[in-house]
Amino acid sequence: MILKSIRSMRRSAGIFVACLCVMMPASAIETFEGFDDYSGLTSKGWNFQNLSNPLGDLAWFQGDTVIFDAQAGPDNSYLAANFDNVNGLGTISNWAITPMLMYSNGDTFSFYSRTEAGSTWPDRLEVRLSTQGNSSNVGSSDTSVGDFTDLLLTVNPGLTVNGYPEVWTKYDITLSGLSGPTTGRIAFRYFVTNAGSQGDFGNYIGIDSLLITTAVPEPSTWVLCGLSVGALGLGIRRKVNRSGRGRG
Repeated sequence: MILKSIRSMRRSAGIFVACLCVMMPASAIETFEGFDDYSGLTSKGWNFQNLSNPLGDLAWFQGDTVIFDAQAGPDNSYLAANFDNVNGLGTISNWAITPMLMYSNGDTFSFYSRTEAGSTWPDRLEVRLSTQGNSSNVGSSDTSVGDFTDLLLTVNPGLTVNGYPEVWTKYDITLSGLSGPTTGRIAFRYFVTNAGSQGDFGNYIGIDSLLITTAVPEPSTWVLCGLSVGALGLGIRRKVNRSGRGRG
């Protein structure tokens, strides 16, 4: 069809420019967090909120090597939370929210997690997505989720004994169902009912080696075709345990 149009325009004289836009394959950007320094995460865009009720003495903290070592890197280089997120007896709802990124269908999100070996106090972790840009709105109560309404994964949803892995275990999530490229944030929610030092649930969890892989479209490639009265020219241009933090 383009060649047919070229012949037609050539007969009518003048200058004709035809533009053809070709999208190049998308590239991937990998965002890795090894949790070497918990104190520096907020400066990277992380947000932490402990909505446990009643509120305990601890929120998220640097990994405790008395309980176990990191999955990779320095021994304490992991993110941790425990039963002291709540005071005495109550519901733990402790949030760790990643920085905002642009997400598309097919993007992947992976991390490792585990609890203390031999734990008899079951733990639970949710992974949730907000598609509301840079929002860190998780509501204001131990049961609210705010803008993080999309539940991507639950580790040990039934709070069963031995239901949370006692060795570092990898979890993989592939995003789907988005209407198109969307800015948002992903959150880890340590969510345990009947928890605390006087409760039946909740001990200690670690999160390590977070890897987010997002697709970023590359600049388009433009092909320009030029015609003149005297000659036909073709050009192409590219825009190129209390002793530690567990209960064992």
